[in-house]
Amino acid sequence: MTNNTQKTIRYLVRSAVKTYAVNFRQRHESEINNPNGTINMKIHNVFIAALGSEIQYYTALVRSLDSSLGNMLEKLAINIAMLSFEVKRSVKGPLSVYQTDKIAELLEKYKRREKKPSVGDYQSLRVKPKDKNLSTKRHESDYCLIDKESGAHYLIELKIGGDLDNKKARSEKEAILEQFAILSNTLPLGSIIKIFFATAYNRFGEGKEWKQERVRQFFADDELLIGKNFWNFICCTDEGYNVILDEYKKSSHFIKEALDNLKRLYLK
Repeated sequence: MTNNTQKTIRYLVRSAVKTYAVNFRQRHESEINNPNGTINMKIHNVFIAALGSEIQYYTALVRSLDSSLGNMLEKLAINIAMLSFEVKRSVKGPLSVYQTDKIAELLEKYKRREKKPSVGDYQSLRVKPKDKNLSTKRHESDYCLIDKESGAHYLIELKIGGDLDNKKARSEKEAILEQFAILSNTLPLGSIIKIFFATAYNRFGEGKEWKQERVRQFFADDELLIGKNFWNFICCTDEGYNVILDEYKKSSHFIKEALDNLKRLYLK
């Protein structure tokens, strides 16, 4: 990683955290007297209220913080990826009946645990269909990254914590396989196309085995970008995660200050 790239990444992280802190504080400050405000609407659980106003406030705040922080991290990842990739947010193109049938067949085998997922399972989808009567389909994509030098395409489904139930894991794999097939139909033969399921952090602890079996039932090990590996991938360097986390920690005081101010307002 060059010094200029590192400086740019640190700037993006610091700016994202600072902007997030300001917006989070202003949003909740403006809603303090609004009974329909984000926090006020979440404090009416009588069973939580019985535990006291402080617990009541924190449980409501944490839900809002967790959700909005996740959105900030998703946008940050896109901005960082744009340093090295062309970033698209959708895939549109032709899809054949053979391809949809093949995808459904694979997913059913995964569901029944008749087959362990492998990258080789869906390479047959790359055969361009000869049938001219193809349906056109569009998918919103978390990340469709195109390497500016090689032209390789990377389809990434990002779930911040990676907590998916079985039904969602199947539908996520179905959607990303259809995007894979569409790109195969529209890009030149031999184009590099890879798919990934990614998380912003390892919910079991960085460096520990990621045991989300509901996802692993449908995604192969080679298709996973968990925590550190995801950030390193979009930064195109093994130093990416450490730089991002270091700068985030240095900038986290902006969020802490916003939370302290909100606590004083809501817990008068």
